[in-house]
Amino acid sequence: MFSLSAAAQSLPAPKEFYFDPDPQTTRAIVAVPGEGDAVVDRLASTVARKPADVESRVQLARIAMQTGRLELGDELYRAAQKNAGSNQRLARAVAWNYGWDLYRAGEHPRALEQWQKLIGGWPSTPSWQPPTLALALWKMGHKAEAIAWYAAAVRTEPQQWSVASTYAQMLPDWREEDRGTLAEVQAAWQADPPAWP
Repeated sequence: MFSLSAAAQSLPAPKEFYFDPDPQTTRAIVAVPGEGDAVVDRLASTVARKPADVESRVQLARIAMQTGRLELGDELYRAAQKNAGSNQRLARAVAWNYGWDLYRAGEHPRALEQWQKLIGGWPSTPSWQPPTLALALWKMGHKAEAIAWYAAAVRTEPQQWSVASTYAQMLPDWREEDRGTLAEVQAAWQADPPAWP
């Protein structure tokens, strides 16, 4: 199991700015549109017929995790990561999605572990990293590290990140509770903004 302290200690220090868009990584992987049993049946059938189908496996993993079957979701995600192999674009999207599904399942250190895999690749300074890593670190109790990462978001886009009122527009896929948690980080940053560097 990935420990709380190891998760935070192995993160590099935030860089000064994070301007890079990263739409290939931050896309929701959907192989079959819709929801319900018919979608699950189609995804399961595809995975059985085509074991190397990464996108169907990821979508099935998400459904498993959302319905409380974390072990099955983990198994499906691990197989998807193996199947993505050297396809960096797909591997990054799988890790990003896996991280969010772990985060939403309350597995914050494991979510951070997935997102850490995306640090240092290309793009080197994706704009999603500061707020997302700040969110996970805050939930893990690493307040100072969370504030440092949040400060990188503010340095990059001060008009967007200096106030929490922009979150619903900027983070439409986040749950309200996650935006609320990020607002706690923003308030802590505002109370005592760290100096750079």
